[in-house]
Amino acid sequence: MGRHGWNSGARWWRLTALLGVGAAALALVLTLINTLPGGGGSTAGTSRDGDKVHGTPAVPPKDLGPDVGWGFTHTQFSADEGSGKATERVEGQLSKTAMPQIQHIMGWGAGNPEPVKGRYDFEDMDRRIDFVRASGGIPVVTLCCAPDWMKGGKSGADNTNWSQDALETAPDPEHFEDYAGLAATVAKRYPDVRHFIVWNEFKGFWNNAEARWDYEGYTKLYNLVYKALKKVDEDIMVGGPYLVMDSFDPRQEYGVSRSLRGPWGAMDQRPLDAFDYWNKNKVGADFVVVDGSSYTEDDEMLPDEFQATDKLTAVSRWVRERIGDLPLWWAEYYVEPGDANDEREGWSETRRSAVHAAGLIAMARGGATSGFYWNPENEKGPDCAGCLWSPTDTSDGGRALPMLGLLSRFSKEFPPGTTYESVSVADDDKPNVRVLSDDKAVLVVNTLDRSISAEVDGRRFEMGAYEVKWLRR
Repeated sequence: MGRHGWNSGARWWRLTALLGVGAAALALVLTLINTLPGGGGSTAGTSRDGDKVHGTPAVPPKDLGPDVGWGFTHTQFSADEGSGKATERVEGQLSKTAMPQIQHIMGWGAGNPEPVKGRYDFEDMDRRIDFVRASGGIPVVTLCCAPDWMKGGKSGADNTNWSQDALETAPDPEHFEDYAGLAATVAKRYPDVRHFIVWNEFKGFWNNAEARWDYEGYTKLYNLVYKALKKVDEDIMVGGPYLVMDSFDPRQEYGVSRSLRGPWGAMDQRPLDAFDYWNKNKVGADFVVVDGSSYTEDDEMLPDEFQATDKLTAVSRWVRERIGDLPLWWAEYYVEPGDANDEREGWSETRRSAVHAAGLIAMARGGATSGFYWNPENEKGPDCAGCLWSPTDTSDGGRALPMLGLLSRFSKEFPPGTTYESVSVADDDKPNVRVLSDDKAVLVVNTLDRSISAEVDGRRFEMGAYEVKWLRR
């Protein structure tokens, strides 16, 4: 999960010079100094001033509201590390379009922010926020995951359990207040972060006894975090519930929605029930967050990869019917099934770009105002399927890849507040293209693996296989 250690070399040598003792005595001194009474664990590399403002916060745009537009999420490896030339190259590319960028507070490239209660380590988080600032992005923070001591694990800077099971464990209810306090600390440290998502995919919130989501527990945590953030600054914007909108084969009858279904599948009823509970019992929200894939739980894309994206439209409309005027965000969206290692290398970049463009169109048609792409960079190597830029481990890295071109163009052409318009499409082209338009631009996607001649918005033009084309109006 990225860089989770700390470089202790300098401290060791300073202490050696000061004390003039051998290695054994030094180890004993460090243990005494860096261990809290009562088995609190090592505090090495931590400090008490977690809420001290970090760096030079960017000035948020005056018109910044709960709509942030289309962007991406930083994952384990990103352009905040690597060759300076490569990192600067990515910063330059991103600065051309101010896209929102999400960073989690623990995991996905960030270390344990509070390894001991009241002792903080924001080294990794600081670096990620610095990158967002340097690249001109809109910073968004996902409040996940939780330090070990909040979820039954050991306290201490050297005791973090980075296994997936441990990372995806929710805080114990008796530590919900502590987690809300951590959220407030993060908000104070980065005052230019105006948007916070509470938790990630209900991780750890599962009711085994009733085989459903523990929506009561999540909503309790959400409400405490919401209040804590609003106490820091009433203008901070908070959203949830970040549920995974799973679906099954449309022929399945048990445990699925009777109404929210289509050729793409039948929605799992459990996340819908969880959403309705949270929506009814939340103390407030500035925006609403979901995520999910166009394909089913069995990785079936029905009827095909392009028509499967209709699910994103249907789910968006279902949510919009329940949230009124609140903006709808897709924190994650997937249109290409992964393999056993969650890798997606089976498609060409041309096909991948076309299906992702169709997914973005589908979310926008359903009323979503933001969608975040997951998978910006590999750690190293020449191949990087679906990445936004090439790995930054060498000075020649950090070069824009096709997916960044699609995402940044979509973000630029269809920002928050866009009013979409209908455009004419020739009857024989309607089955073969996906189209989205406002008063200035038209996005056209060829869904076929062959060239076509299409007529859109009164113009006829040639399109290559899986081509994504932009028209000016």
